[in-house]
Amino acid sequence: MVSTQPRKQRKFLYEAPHHKRAKMMCAPLSPELRAQYGFRSLPVREGDTVIVTSGIYKNYEGTVEKVDRKKYRVYISGVTMEKVDGTTVPVPIHHSKVMIVKLNLKDKWRQKIIERKQAARGVVEE
Repeated sequence: MVSTQPRKQRKFLYEAPHHKRAKMMCAPLSPELRAQYGFRSLPVREGDTVIVTSGIYKNYEGTVEKVDRKKYRVYISGVTMEKVDGTTVPVPIHHSKVMIVKLNLKDKWRQKIIERKQAARGVVEE
């Protein structure tokens, strides 16, 4: 049984192993991808094209450059902030604040994940 206590939920997030963090870092799919594949979300990976859904970078679209599993953040190309000394630094965005609009399908493991999720839901790819 999973606890409903907030302190235990936070402890689970802070102490989660690397392989479980990857699965937790899911983002919703766009309505077009959802209709095409038949499921709602997938873990975010480098190379995916995402759109930011909230915050000061709302409606910004770019590709994922880095996924930081330790901090539960993704770095998107073009989402940068200029520091006082003039250097630009990438801004980390939480994975729940983005929506995947295009998948990076160059990875064979990603293909297997999609096929497995579709088989579990009985969806047949056309």
